[in-house]
Amino acid sequence: MTDVNAAIDAEVKGNDVVLFMKGTPQFPMCGFSGQVVQILDYLGVPYKGINVLDDMGIREGIKAYSNWPTIPQLYVKGEFVGGCDITREMFQSGELQTFLVDKGIAVKQSA
Repeated sequence: MTDVNAAIDAEVKGNDVVLFMKGTPQFPMCGFSGQVVQILDYLGVPYKGINVLDDMGIREGIKAYSNWPTIPQLYVKGEFVGGCDITREMFQSGELQTFLVDKGIAVKQSA
């Protein structure tokens, strides 16, 4: 378990924006992962998508890592942001955009 935890920790701390998801950013395998991908793509935020379906250790390990039971999980600068609902609500209120900018992540300004 520690190896999985170390691998997750390395991804979370080694990338500015990381999305642990089902599927890939190009081919999300669940609607919730797809929604978060759409939000990040809309904002023009560069991020790393990690497909939990490729590795059961990561799939279970990420839930323990964040103490959050569901996937997708979004991390920004090492900080757990939330899953689909939280990300969507933050996006709709404008809070996500502010949070990203505050963390030094460039966000595309909507027209």
